Amino acid sequence: MVHAVQENRATVIHPTAIVAPEAQIGRGVSIGPWCTVGPHVVIEDNAELISHVVVDGHTRLGAGSRYFPFCTIGMAPQDLKYKGEPTRCEVGARTVVREHVTIHRGTASGSGLTHVGDDVLIMANAHVAHDCWLGNRVIIVNNVVMGGHVVIDDDARIMGSAAIHQFVRIGHAALVGGVAGVEADVIPYGSVLGNRARLVSLHWIWLRRNGLQSAEIHRMRKAYFTLYPKVDEEGTFATRLEAVRRDFGADPRIKEILAFIDAPSRRGLVRIARGDYSTAETEGA
Repeated sequence: MVHAVQENRATVIHPTAIVAPEAQIGRGVSIGPWCTVGPHVVIEDNAELISHVVVDGHTRLGAGSRYFPFCTIGMAPQDLKYKGEPTRCEVGARTVVREHVTIHRGTASGSGLTHVGDDVLIMANAHVAHDCWLGNRVIIVNNVVMGGHVVIDDDARIMGSAAIHQFVRIGHAALVGGVAGVEADVIPYGSVLGNRARLVSLHWIWLRRNGLQSAEIHRMRKAYFTLYPKVDEEGTFATRLEAVRRDFGADPRIKEILAFIDAPSRRGLVRIARGDYSTAETEGA
């Protein structure tokens, strides 16, 4: 859990806050000085807007979530095709949104929804664009920017100042290194680094911290190097993929990676790095 919530407190709205009478405000909500809450906003129980927070559009803020000064949630997207349609934005329970973060609502030409899951931490100055989908327990570090329609699955870590191209998918528990430009999809548990992000390893630190045993690590490592060999190309990617499917496809985590690769993609898969990245997995646990 990112933030412990004090429950059963009284709802408090600071006299300088501007809250539309149509807005739905739950029990125990705290709305601090100079906040603005629009008429179509729903704020669930025990959420906290510290000060100078703007919430607009058809937006729902989850129970126990917290919003720091000068963040904006549910504002109109920066998409020139947007014509004021009643699209939505939702933020999950116990999520923390730090200073100057912007989270825009969806577009009619996209899914119509920007979604941020439960127990997410979005650090200062990050931007979540229209129609993005962030899963649960995701961590977005300072100054991260993403284009529209990005999907970031549960437990992923996006390090500081990374930039994610529109329509990119970031798999479950993947790690994106700082200042990386991510132009293509990152497999579940993958770790990418570089100005143009390249796959350097799996996110071993997360896997170990979440109970992966030595035998499973050995098996995942064999599967990874079968699919992405250290030496220059050994057969085609399709051939190696079928070998992994045949030899390791029963493993739940390998099955998850294979399903991700098989799923439709607008951007393709991120390329493998060449060179020595043996210490890369120590970054950004």
